[in-house]
Parts: sequence; C-alpha cells; structure tokens
Amino acid sequence: MELFDLRGHRQHADRAFRWGALGAAAVVLVVLALIAITMTDRARPVLGEMGLDFFTTTKWSVPTNTYGALGFIYGTLYTALIAISLAVPISFGVALFITQVAPRPLRKLLVYVIDLLAVVPSVVFGLWGLLVMAPALGLHASFFTAGIILAIMITPIITSLSREVIETTPATDKEAALALGATRWEMITATVWPHSKGGLVGAVMLGLGRAMGETIAATLVIGNTVNITASPFAPGYSMPTVIANEFGEAEPLHKSALIALAVTLFVITIAVNLVATWVVQRSMRRSGGK
Repeated sequence: MELFDLRGHRQHADRAFRWGALGAAAVVLVVLALIAITMTDRARPVLGEMGLDFFTTTKWSVPTNTYGALGFIYGTLYTALIAISLAVPISFGVALFITQVAPRPLRKLLVYVIDLLAVVPSVVFGLWGLLVMAPALGLHASFFTAGIILAIMITPIITSLSREVIETTPATDKEAALALGATRWEMITATVWPHSKGGLVGAVMLGLGRAMGETIAATLVIGNTVNITASPFAPGYSMPTVIANEFGEAEPLHKSALIALAVTLFVITIAVNLVATWVVQRSMRRSGGK
C-alpha cells in the first residue's frame, strides 16, 4: 500500500511538472506574440505611407518623411556576417582546446577568463574599439571595424555554450574511438562533432542574434552612414544603431519608421533561427539514416 502511494505521488509530481513546463512555454509564446502584434501595429503608419518602398529603398530623410530601410538592413546583415565569420572558428577552436586538450589547471583558468569576458558591458568594447583597436590597426569607422568588435563580443558566448555542449559527449564514445586507433582529431570528427552538432548550431545562432541586435558598441565604430557596398572598410549603418540614435527625438511618423525597423530585425532573427533549426534537423535525419 505504501509503495502504491509513493508511485501515485510520483505520477502527480510528473504531471504537475509537465503542465508547469507547458505553461512556461505558453507564456513565452504569448509574450512573443504580444510583442509582434504591438510593434507591428505601431509600425503600420509608415508601412501604409511607404508600402514596399520601405524595404527596397535606401533614402532616409526625416524632413521629407521618406524612410527606406534597405541600407540599415544591409548594414546589420553585413556586420553580423563579418562577426560570425571571425568568431565561429575561434570559438570552436577554443572550446575544443579547453575540453579535449588543455590540462585541468589551464582549463579552469580559461573558463574563468571566457566567462568574465562574456559579462563585460558592450559600451566598454565599443570604446576600446574606437580609442585603441581602430587606431592601432589603422582602421576607420566601418563595417569591418564593427564586425571585429561584434566578433570579440560574441566569441565568449559561443565558446561557453560550445564548451558545455561538447562536454556532454559520452566519454565511452571518445574512448572507443581512441581504442580503435583514431587520432585525437579523428575522434573529435567521429564522435564529438556528430553528437554536438545541434547544440553548436544553437550556440552560433545565439551569437548571431547578439551580433545583429547590438546597439552601443556598433554605434561607436560603424560610421553611422547609410551605405550599400561590398567594401568592408566603408562606413555603414545598422538597424539597432539608427534606432538608438534617433528614437529619443522622433516625431510620430519617424518613430513609426524606427519601430518598423525593430519589427524587421525581429522577423529576420526569427527567420534565421528557423532556417538553422531546419538545417540541424535535416542533418540529424541524414546522420540517422546512415
């Protein structure tokens, strides 16, 4: 009888946990939906005024109430691409070094330093980039300068998450690969990477989201000039930076345009995450099929 009561108690606890988890997930979805609905409603005036031209033109003129977001969209995506291209190889390399190569004392020190870098305020990175890094490298405010600063900012985040994911690889799988004569690199590619692939992509997506949404650091080093060019050394502008620069003094239609930029950034971020999820799931299905 006592055993039966214990099982019933566990079943009730499991049921309560399941409903609690579902409730938490539902709250997140409701909050996201409310944000999307509210922001889209406030962006409606400028979208009604400009139509699709809001997304296809680069002219941004407050006096004439002409607003085109293309230059800002380009700047956001370009700087985020530069940041991810620089940060991902370094982050994965550091994470693999910490988890697979570094001795324990050095591992603890590196983990501490990386976690410390992850909490440094963005304005500190921005000022350091503007006053120290850019003059030392002979760089001016540009897409590339902003990309470097964003890469430095997101590297600790991607590294920390990648390290946590890699450490979940079963030790038996790694030991089996080494016992069969695999080199350390072959063991990593055969066991660590397939097991950690989904989590690593998630880490990259979180870093990409941080890079696309960063405001202060990018504002200080990007140049704040609307520009669509393939040259990474040209000045540019991004959606978060123009929102930060102009929102405080914006008139109603101007403010609606800035909110529309925020909605655009929100949609781009969701689209990137959905594509990443699809890529990971497709890769997992192929791996399972083999």
